[in-house]
Amino acid sequence: MKITPDYTVIYSDDDIVVLNKRSGLLIAADRYDEDAPRLDVEAEKEFGRLFAVHRIDKDTSGCVIYARNSESHKNLSMQFENREVQKVYHCLVYGYPSWSEKHVDLKLMPDGDAKHRTVVNKTHGKPSETDFINLGKAGPFSWIEARPHTGRTHQIRAHLQAIGFSIVCDPLYSPNQHPVLLSEIKRRWNGDESTERPLLSRLALHAYRLTLAHPKTGKPMTFTAPYPRDMEATRKQIASIFGVDPQAEA
Repeated sequence: MKITPDYTVIYSDDDIVVLNKRSGLLIAADRYDEDAPRLDVEAEKEFGRLFAVHRIDKDTSGCVIYARNSESHKNLSMQFENREVQKVYHCLVYGYPSWSEKHVDLKLMPDGDAKHRTVVNKTHGKPSETDFINLGKAGPFSWIEARPHTGRTHQIRAHLQAIGFSIVCDPLYSPNQHPVLLSEIKRRWNGDESTERPLLSRLALHAYRLTLAHPKTGKPMTFTAPYPRDMEATRKQIASIFGVDPQAEA
């Protein structure tokens, strides 16, 4: 059995480190689970002290940037605060959007219910904006690109739920926890269902790309995080069966 690494390195220099993290790993300390595995703790063994400048959900895989000194930390934090960073996510959802593009600006309140989910709250919620692009129907699923302009906890997941969609295998926002099985999407499948392993059995949300200015040089830089093994296997099978590839459209 192969062990999935906690992260791979996309880019590093004296000022920043850009990592591609696995699903199930926290970015920094969490008040609800102080003992959960953390990306910063593992990466500091390789890079020394790191400064968090943004967050992605524990269950989300993909692109994360850390600052390596206080000057870069201040600069990058301001870029995120001023919404100067372009963030692109890919996700697989159940169902078929009727729209090709959709802008959602529903106010969100993190930790809004007993399950600590983010909920829409027009009175007490914080302004939140996400642009969605429909990348194509693929059998029972659709690939969606999400571009959040704010950084609320679970923003993409909560906004999708609010407009009637849920991400595959979302443990908080979807009632359907059924994994993606090749036997259920491929017509001529000759395997053994009793021993079949799922293509994907975790939250199908990936932080695909970050575009920002280098904190020291000011040079625009774009970092892309390849899909992890499970999501890549799902992408390839869906592309082969249904002819829809989110990376071809990105």
